Amino acid sequence: MAGFFASLFLLFATGVPIALALGIAAMSYLFLSGNGGIILAFPQRMMAGVDQFILLTIPLFLLAGTLMNVGGITDRIVVFARAMVGHRKGGMSAVTVLSSGFFAGISGSATAEAAALGSILIPAMRKQGMPPAYAAAIVGVSSIMGPIIPPSITMIIYGVLSGTSIGQLFVAGVVPGILIATGLLLYVSWRARRENFPVTPKMSWAERRASTVRTLPALMLPLIIIVGIKAGVFTPTEAAAVAVAYALFIGFIYRDLTFQRVWDAMISTTLVSAAILFITAMASIVAFVFTLEHVPTKVASAVLSISDNPYAVLFFLNIVLIVLGMFLEPISILILTMPILLQFAKIVAMDPVHFGAMVVLNVVIGMATPPIGILLFIVCAASGEPLTRVTREALPLIGICLLVLALVALVPQITLFLPHAFLPVN
Repeated sequence: MAGFFASLFLLFATGVPIALALGIAAMSYLFLSGNGGIILAFPQRMMAGVDQFILLTIPLFLLAGTLMNVGGITDRIVVFARAMVGHRKGGMSAVTVLSSGFFAGISGSATAEAAALGSILIPAMRKQGMPPAYAAAIVGVSSIMGPIIPPSITMIIYGVLSGTSIGQLFVAGVVPGILIATGLLLYVSWRARRENFPVTPKMSWAERRASTVRTLPALMLPLIIIVGIKAGVFTPTEAAAVAVAYALFIGFIYRDLTFQRVWDAMISTTLVSAAILFITAMASIVAFVFTLEHVPTKVASAVLSISDNPYAVLFFLNIVLIVLGMFLEPISILILTMPILLQFAKIVAMDPVHFGAMVVLNVVIGMATPPIGILLFIVCAASGEPLTRVTREALPLIGICLLVLALVALVPQITLFLPHAFLPVN
């Protein structure tokens, strides 16, 4: 398999798109290993990889998030967060963390969150007197809540590939997301007092009430999804369709959506969905090659030859996933490594929902981890600050996220309490 990985990383290094790199590397390996005839079956395997009803949740949740974004929900979330905590010292930094948490319940994507909020909140924090690099770091690291708090596209992909209940994965992400938001809020509040950042004028009660009324329908979406799945009213796929209908309803009720904006949202969703599903189709070929060569078993045996201590194996796994997260998108990592991850889940004997929440948290933290985390590059572009300055400011924030990751990995009840309390275990 050395030839496969060598060709894969060579293709990545030369800028070949991830989906094509996966397919080309797999076909090259089979041809060179004397199994070229199997390539004829690739179209069928690609179709089988995406011919799953549950995958409809991806374009539907993406469309719901895009409709809310183009319909002005992002601006209303920021105003609502400012009404709640904006009057505190350095309040815009706390507004950023809360806005990221609220936006996560709509978008399900870290990169979309960083891009949408960065253009609004980085200038606002700079105007309040905060260093631009610090403002960019807060937006970048806070955005990792996007794929953790439901609905989460990354959780859906993990559930599809592993056979884990997506409803339980959604609920399992709630507490880790709250813990990250709490840790970041404590840090930015401490930093605001230490640096003596200025205070934003307090909004009147009438303004707070108006912002709450305008934002509350959007903030209800995650609750509708979770309660609906829990109560058995609809499946995750049907929940995604409900989310689209709900986004259209509140968008037209508040007169923020137009037919042109709906059309633009559909085009944007189509492009993103096509990219995700194309990667999924190509990755099914890689999974077939891994199975053919018994790669998961070989990797598991290699790790066990070093140490069979479950905590040592867990530590090794977390380090590898975070490093991969620096280079690849979470969905690509899951698709590429899922056969191996399932072997590791057996070794450490973790609950599938607990293991899934830990894996997803790992790969999204990698997106904000220097020196190559994609979220850092997004906020650097939005702020105009060099990567070195943003990285320096981001390190304490990433440390908080790593602490939450350690708690999630070592304390199962953090992720399992809500799924076991509110959802039936499969």
